Amino acid sequence: MAFLLLHNYTDFILFILKEHFNNLYLMKRLAQFEMKISNKNNYLGTAWELINPSIQIFMYWFIFGLGFRNNRTVENIPFIFWLIVGISMWFFVNQGILNGTKAVTSKYKQVAKMNFPLSILSSYIVLSKFYTHILLLILIMLICALNGYYPTIYTLQLLIFIPYTLLLTMTITLLTSTLAVIIRDVQMLMQALMRIIFFISSILYLPTNTLVLKVIQFNPIYFIAESYRAAILYQNWFFITHWKLSLYNLTFLLITFVLGSLLHVKYREQFADFL
Repeated sequence: MAFLLLHNYTDFILFILKEHFNNLYLMKRLAQFEMKISNKNNYLGTAWELINPSIQIFMYWFIFGLGFRNNRTVENIPFIFWLIVGISMWFFVNQGILNGTKAVTSKYKQVAKMNFPLSILSSYIVLSKFYTHILLLILIMLICALNGYYPTIYTLQLLIFIPYTLLLTMTITLLTSTLAVIIRDVQMLMQALMRIIFFISSILYLPTNTLVLKVIQFNPIYFIAESYRAAILYQNWFFITHWKLSLYNLTFLLITFVLGSLLHVKYREQFADFL
């Protein structure tokens, strides 16, 4: 019995992986289209994808950097650079998760009568936000370089951390987009939860209390923020010096993917009934 159950679960996971790999081109085209239509009524178009984060970063720096911290350094790094590098991934993760969570409920009727790979609905929504993330990250790295924080061999870590951030966001939305079909309140819950997560990570401040620091390390956003800082600002191999934290976050990613895959495959045939 246990063997048959494990076999079924493995089939579910492989099904999701196959559906994604077989539709990579479709995901890319849909993501590009989604990016265009989301800004089609704005005069500045997709430029707002960079303007909005820039305004928010300025406000956080003004309030937390100048107001609360009096522009003091964090781990010998000027607060403004520490902030912009750490927060760079948040705009992508936050928008990706919130929009990805609504993907099935908002897009299902458009594809219900088609032989459409439903598991990529949330993934292509996330991917549509990923392009802006790369542009914003390049801009931030340029700003850092102009102020003496040049790319080094440690910057190559981004080749690990950027894909991890993308996969984590896609994996979470695979789970939450399915839950949002079953329980509509999940969308509102995720909005509240993301606000909480933002303030219990190390994006705006680094806790000095040892216990608090240990607790927030269970938050994957902490791992991503600190790994970006290590790659751009610090001189260390973050995934090696913090190998236990890296292993925890890899495990978190795999468990979330397994849960999301099982739940999605189990309920996808019932989406029409729920919606």
